[in-house]
Amino acid sequence: MKGLKRKTAQGIKKTSESKTLLMKNVTLIGLLFFTAVFFYVYSNWQKLMEKLDDKPISAFILTGNPSFTTYDDIRDVVLKMGELKGFFGQDIEVVREQIETMPWIKGAVVRKIWPDKLSIALAEYTPIAIWNEGEFLSSDGAIFQLPFEKLKDKNLPHLSGPDYQSAKVLDAWNQVYVNLKEKGLVLKAVSIDDRGAWQIVLDNDLVLKLGRGEWKAKLDRFVTIYPQIEVPENKKLSYVDLRYRVGAAVGFSETTTN
Repeated sequence: MKGLKRKTAQGIKKTSESKTLLMKNVTLIGLLFFTAVFFYVYSNWQKLMEKLDDKPISAFILTGNPSFTTYDDIRDVVLKMGELKGFFGQDIEVVREQIETMPWIKGAVVRKIWPDKLSIALAEYTPIAIWNEGEFLSSDGAIFQLPFEKLKDKNLPHLSGPDYQSAKVLDAWNQVYVNLKEKGLVLKAVSIDDRGAWQIVLDNDLVLKLGRGEWKAKLDRFVTIYPQIEVPENKKLSYVDLRYRVGAAVGFSETTTN
């Protein structure tokens, strides 16, 4: 009897272990199956979505009031992508990246509108100065390009220097502008060269060479000597060189006659 009970217990134990092993195998197979399905869907998601489309995206809405970007600008840059896919199949990140290739675009948000439209919102750089006579500068010192014909206010400050000095030049403009305004003078341009030497231009095209280092005392000196400069007949004051410790050197040019 004891032997029979022992065999019966062993049989039950083996049966239980078999069921447990079977369940583990079923679970593993199920897990592998769902993993395979998930991987297939993930890797073919774009194709599956495209099959749901019956027509390509063919129109867009430009929201807000962009200052420089027109409907035609968006159309032309999107057309470079070729025909767009449909509502489900089109990757809007690709469209966004294409729109942001326009150099005056700071950022874009693109959304889909059922069944075949895009909604496009833009953030543009705002030019506050002309940089190196060929580009523009934003309020945060970013350098960007913009077709000059799109510019509404063409009387912008002229700033120039190495690109990595753009923020420094902008800050100098703000300080010098206020300083000269207090003296009854109007600033037109500010520049810095590779050696760190400053030069400014007044609204009458008079060039002030300030050199490196502190500039406030040099401007004070200029205001003192400016009324005392005698300009020869048929000449005009071209520049004032203030790079000396005292006094200044001046230069003249021929006056133009119409």
